Amino acid sequence: MRARQFRRRSAGLVVIVAVGATVGCGGAAPEVADAPPPARPSATATVSAADEEAAREAALAAYAGYLDATRAASRESDPRHPELTRYLGDPLLTRVRVTIRQAKENGAMRTGKLVSDPTVTSVSLETDPPTVDIQDCLDTTGYRLVYTHNKKVVPGSRGSRHLATATATRYPDGKWRINAGAAHQDQPC
Repeated sequence: MRARQFRRRSAGLVVIVAVGATVGCGGAAPEVADAPPPARPSATATVSAADEEAAREAALAAYAGYLDATRAASRESDPRHPELTRYLGDPLLTRVRVTIRQAKENGAMRTGKLVSDPTVTSVSLETDPPTVDIQDCLDTTGYRLVYTHNKKVVPGSRGSRHLATATATRYPDGKWRINAGAAHQDQPC
C-alpha cells in the first residue's frame, strides 16, 4: 500500500533534475539573492560577440552547477543543501526543494548517473534581466529514485532520454542562476 501511495505522490519526482519536476510551489520562502526583475528591453544596449560568448559560458556553467547541486541535494535528501542557492533561482529553486522534501518524507532518494548534453539556443543580453535559453538531452536511465532503507527502485520511477529546457538569468549580483526549466518527457532525444 505504501509503495502505491508513494508512486502516486511521486509522479513529479521521476525527474527531479530534469530541469524542474512538475511539482507546485509551497513552503517557506527560500533564501535567494535578489530576484530578477521582469524582462524588458534595454534602450541603450549594444552586445558584442565576446559578451554573448561570455554569457553562453556562464549560463552553461550555472546549468552544470545546477545539475551537480541538485544531484548532491537529492543524494543527501537535503532540500536546504547550500549549493542549491548558488546555482538556482526561483521559481525553480522552490520546485526542486519541494521535490527533494517529498522524496525524503516518503523515504526515497535519487542515486546513480545522470548524463547531460546541453546547448545554448538563445542569448538575450538586451533584456533586463539578461537571459540565456538552454536545451538539453537528458539521459536519466541510470539515475534512479530508490528507497533509502533498502535501495530498491521506487516503482514507476523509470528514467528515459528526453528533451529538457532551462533559462539562465543574470541576477543583480552578477551571477547566472537557473530559474526556469521543464522536462519534456514526451519528447525523446
